[in-house]
Amino acid sequence: SENVLFGMGNPLLDICAVVDKDFLDKYGLKPNDQILAEEKHKELFEELVKKFKVEYHAGGSTQNSVKVAQWMIQSPYKAATFFGCIGKDKFGEILKKKAEEAHVDAHYYEQSEEPTGTCAACITSDNRSLVANLAAANCYKKEKHLDLEKNWKLVEKAKVYYIAGFFLTVSPEAVLKVAAQASANNKIFSLNLSAPFISQFYKEPMMKVMPYVDVLFGNET
Repeated sequence: SENVLFGMGNPLLDICAVVDKDFLDKYGLKPNDQILAEEKHKELFEELVKKFKVEYHAGGSTQNSVKVAQWMIQSPYKAATFFGCIGKDKFGEILKKKAEEAHVDAHYYEQSEEPTGTCAACITSDNRSLVANLAAANCYKKEKHLDLEKNWKLVEKAKVYYIAGFFLTVSPEAVLKVAAQASANNKIFSLNLSAPFISQFYKEPMMKVMPYVDVLFGNET
């Protein structure tokens, strides 16, 4: 049925390119990793676009997952709902268009303080190093979006919930509200550990959500 799957996370415009080892070394990147952009990565995005052949994709961990789920479900369209924050800019418009093309029912919180977030995907052979500049994705406001009746109705409509741990850096209170709603109504709530830095630096909000988690995803690291 429509809106059966609910995802909430950091919508990012992926900028993907095959790079060389020198490029990784220059910015202190590991071949296979996912990190948040720091001051030293400021030039990375521009250099990536100038130096290499890039492709743009609507991304962000959770948005990618619900996009693939929708593709597997095929019909009905809009079986997957997605919430996240974008900027009122060109990249935001591209994201809206890409979500629509993927038949995902995306309801973005749009604001003009920060530009739409981007993620550099630096590919070397079978590895990919992700550097995320959250920007607008960091500006999600529970009370200005999730708490609105028309949006909350979509949360209540879902039967399965999926949120990547990355979103705990943005709005742990929004994650908790959705998790508690899923639990109270005996629905499936799933969480992804996402990256080592989440467990290291955001352990407290993660452990608050953990009692509500039915399915937990993680990889070797």
